[in-house]
Amino acid sequence: MLRLARPCPGGRAMTGGPAAAPPRRLRVVSAIGIGQILAWGSSYYLLAVLAGPIAADTGWPLTWIMGALSLGMLVSGLVSPRIGHLIDRRGGRPVLAASAALLCAGLLLLGLAPSLPVFVLAWVVLGLAMGAGLYDPAFSTLGRLYGEQARPAITHVTLFGGFASTVCWPLSAFLVEHLGWRGACLSYAAIHLAVVLPLYLAGIPREAARPAPAPQAAAPRSRRQPGPGSAFLLLAAGFTLAAVIMTVVSVHLLTLLQSQGLPLAMAVALGTLIGPAQVGARLLEMVFGQRAHPIWSLLASTVLVAAGLGMLAAAGLVAPGVAAAGIVLYGMGSGIRSIARGTVPLALFGREGYAVLMGRIAMPTLIAQAASPFLGAWLLDGLGAAATLGVLGGGALLNILLVAALLPAARRGRATG
Repeated sequence: MLRLARPCPGGRAMTGGPAAAPPRRLRVVSAIGIGQILAWGSSYYLLAVLAGPIAADTGWPLTWIMGALSLGMLVSGLVSPRIGHLIDRRGGRPVLAASAALLCAGLLLLGLAPSLPVFVLAWVVLGLAMGAGLYDPAFSTLGRLYGEQARPAITHVTLFGGFASTVCWPLSAFLVEHLGWRGACLSYAAIHLAVVLPLYLAGIPREAARPAPAPQAAAPRSRRQPGPGSAFLLLAAGFTLAAVIMTVVSVHLLTLLQSQGLPLAMAVALGTLIGPAQVGARLLEMVFGQRAHPIWSLLASTVLVAAGLGMLAAAGLVAPGVAAAGIVLYGMGSGIRSIARGTVPLALFGREGYAVLMGRIAMPTLIAQAASPFLGAWLLDGLGAAATLGVLGGGALLNILLVAALLPAARRGRATG
């Protein structure tokens, strides 16, 4: 199954029958992109601003408040395979619409939570919403709509998503200042109900449901080819390892930078370089990377992350200015990886079953992300910041090898395309 689906002369993927005209991408990408900004900003990025005010107002332990987010990420990973099957069968419109409704319900419960157990329960609901509404379901939706021609749409959606923290962190701070943390949660709930849900329903076209494949239909293919096998395992392992590295860095970046002798103000200033670097790299990939196989974008991402972490590790020994260059390289690698996460599986394994495959890949990635903040804290406490950077750098080098091992599969896929 290591192949690239053959495009027909009209630019549509050949999937065994006449293809309907694909929906207009501007409408679809805009709807999904705006939804991604608000979905990420009111779930994954929410506690970056609200955790402190919540702890101060309620007296709940900060570790439990942040642990609720980890629980939500765990739930999102556990439901991801099922979400992939749903999108493969019914299309992304009902799934993304359901994610907006779940975000509304979860944020409503969060804002009204009278006790810590109810607060944690709200994050279980938000975990279901994240599993149904963040990047992987969005990419799966685009893959089902556009097939092997989905790469530009995926890239454009990640450009929207790159502004999630840029837009929502100031918005969250404004809402907390004027309405309190509960009012901020209730405001986001209203936004998902009044803005995101209608956007998904109006912007994403309906698709005909696909019947469940008959068991006997899959048998001839399995006899001809071994299936994803090692290529799938390599890809899933690489994405999971990258997610662990990037989550640890995201959560503990200020600690890692201060360990290099940088004052807090400078560490915060350097941290703000990551967002622009991510968006800039995605723009470069959009302009220059569309004609190359996306495996090269994934390889470039791993090299940039490894180089950036290496420069961060050396910053204390060389010069503090090296940290800025390391942050930029790391941010570029992180930004390109978001695109490759959607495009590489599509290029290697084709359109058929893409949503199911994305759900299978998302499961270990999100579960590992849920554990990563605790892993980072354990490394910092046990080994110190310098050794932690060394471990992260070693993981980044291993990731280069994992991606390099996929190059033969990519070549075989292009050769049969």
